[in-house]
Amino acid sequence: MSRLNDFISILSGKFNNSKQFKALQKKGEIDFPFAEHINTVCNHKIKNLPENFKGVFVLEESYYTSKGKTNASPHLFLFTEEKDAIKLTSYEIPQGYNKLTFTYDQLEPIEYDALKISSKFTPAIYTEKQDNVWEGGSVSMFSPTLKFTLFERFSKDVLEVSESLEANGKKTFGFDQPILYTRR
Repeated sequence: MSRLNDFISILSGKFNNSKQFKALQKKGEIDFPFAEHINTVCNHKIKNLPENFKGVFVLEESYYTSKGKTNASPHLFLFTEEKDAIKLTSYEIPQGYNKLTFTYDQLEPIEYDALKISSKFTPAIYTEKQDNVWEGGSVSMFSPTLKFTLFERFSKDVLEVSESLEANGKKTFGFDQPILYTRR
């Protein structure tokens, strides 16, 4: 489980793209968002985990600010070690929470059996490419016409995240370059 622990140590913490955002603002690119991630391990808030449970639950709080408006996008992920890779499985926001209230600070202890795996999200697979640099992602069909593509590269210096949504083959969300998060 040391590979998983190494991966989680890179991923956990508070991050934003302030360096990238300021550089793009100087160039006049005003549509690129200011983005923040707060990734917190939360196994201790999950009650009755199976005996010898080897996964790590992470609550990811994401905030995107564009044109003066901030949108929250929280996610509950389970990371597990799979042979030479790390697997990310996405879970639904637990019952009783919404996008604004699903935060680590507001998360009350919850039963493991009450958690539901997202049926829309295809698990992402990450492999180590070089010393503590991980890459991976997945392609999910949220509906027959709505495709979500995720690609990420993680290192101790930066979390590089590329996400896009396509409806009927036409991009409806995403950016031409990845969001570059650095630890704050």
